[in-house]
Amino acid sequence: MEKFMNENFLLKNETAISLFHDYAKEMPIIDYHCHLSPKEIYENKKFKNITEAWLYGDHYKWRAMRANGIPEEYITGNASDYEKFLAWAKTVPMTIGNPLYNWTHLELQRFFGIYETLNEQSAPGIWEKANALITGEGFGARDLIVKSNVKVVCTTDDPTDSLEYHQLLKKDEDYPVSVVPGFRPDKGLEINRDEFLEWVGKLEQASQVKIENYKDYLAALEVRVQFFHLVGGVVSDHALDSMVYEEATFDEVQLIFAERLTGSKLSLEAEKKFKTFTLIHLGKLYADLGWAMQFHINAHRNNNTNMFKRLGPDTGYDSINDDQIAKPLVSILDSLEQAGMLPKTIIYSLNPTDNYVIASIINSFQDGKTPGKIQFGTAWWFNDTKEGMLEQMKALSNVGLFSRFIGMLTDSRSFLSYTRHEYFRRIVCNLIGEWVENGEVPKDMELLGGIVQAIAYNNAKEYFQFQGVTEGTPISTRS
Repeated sequence: MEKFMNENFLLKNETAISLFHDYAKEMPIIDYHCHLSPKEIYENKKFKNITEAWLYGDHYKWRAMRANGIPEEYITGNASDYEKFLAWAKTVPMTIGNPLYNWTHLELQRFFGIYETLNEQSAPGIWEKANALITGEGFGARDLIVKSNVKVVCTTDDPTDSLEYHQLLKKDEDYPVSVVPGFRPDKGLEINRDEFLEWVGKLEQASQVKIENYKDYLAALEVRVQFFHLVGGVVSDHALDSMVYEEATFDEVQLIFAERLTGSKLSLEAEKKFKTFTLIHLGKLYADLGWAMQFHINAHRNNNTNMFKRLGPDTGYDSINDDQIAKPLVSILDSLEQAGMLPKTIIYSLNPTDNYVIASIINSFQDGKTPGKIQFGTAWWFNDTKEGMLEQMKALSNVGLFSRFIGMLTDSRSFLSYTRHEYFRRIVCNLIGEWVENGEVPKDMELLGGIVQAIAYNNAKEYFQFQGVTEGTPISTRS
């Protein structure tokens, strides 16, 4: 029996062990989609204890704690940070089989050198050991990113954001990490939501474009896209919980927008027409600037009305949606392709039944010039488990080019979450190792090691073209 989470954790054959330790382990990280705070990065936020770094804002852990019968007082409530830590320690043994169990112990090992398992008995000692480090030098937000060998952090930012801290970080020549904005215009597409008109006012102020009609609205969005680009942005992101497509003319959408400006709510058909036309317009802007466009599809958000009213969004009450995506997704991509303005695009679905749908669709829109131009995004949210990652990668490899995959992202609000890249890389290496052991591919370590390093870092570096990003590690890291 192997020791718990030893150096060869998840690596089940000699080829996998070699691929991870000789090729993958030391590769840098490009975190091209996350929810970290640029303000906290700029200020090198110091954490008062492990709970603040670990449990604040982490709805993955909150969901597990609720399932374990932990009262909300000890999750998002007024209990002390130590009490919340103890509640998490009580929950951890119950997460066996969930990636949270392995992620928790990877973070303890890699950041704090703690190899004990976390439970109620070990919690007081681990609390003391971790806090002695995290409150000292070298454990601020910036430091943790550097310790994790991260080269690029791409945050998630509303078009109306000032990007103040991105600009300050850009001027800081001593910080070796590029922190760039990601353009997330969800509030500008959700025309029927109560806060839409207020948001239009914020967009007007941020863009300095007076918005009296739909033409003005598109102009204001373009101003903000250009501003993000000047600050270093090369990525957009869209949460399309329901993938929609409804053809419309500019004049139709002009009337729809005008109606909404009066305060009226719109029909579902009108809403779909607005979203479709606006999304295609934005896609053309992205293509013109060489950006990558991300679609996050099929989430069902804020399921629990009582808890949404109490805690708000992004608190652990979301789930997988089951809307059909093939027809509207193809229609959006094809509309942009017909216009000669389809940008690099990354498509994620929260529903794993969509894996082969997406893996097959992307190959209808590759351009024969840009390797992997249309990407099947990595397993996301409820799917970034061992099995979920394997299912996504097997679908991609079965009908596409696994070797052109741009790999893992954290999608996290935690500065300790970068060990998820290690978890992912171990799974990649073991998958390829299994193919070798089964005689399905040759044991050509130069070829396979190059593919591993491409998926870990080099493909994303070439794909996004972030400014000032250095080359990855040489083909082998053997000493």
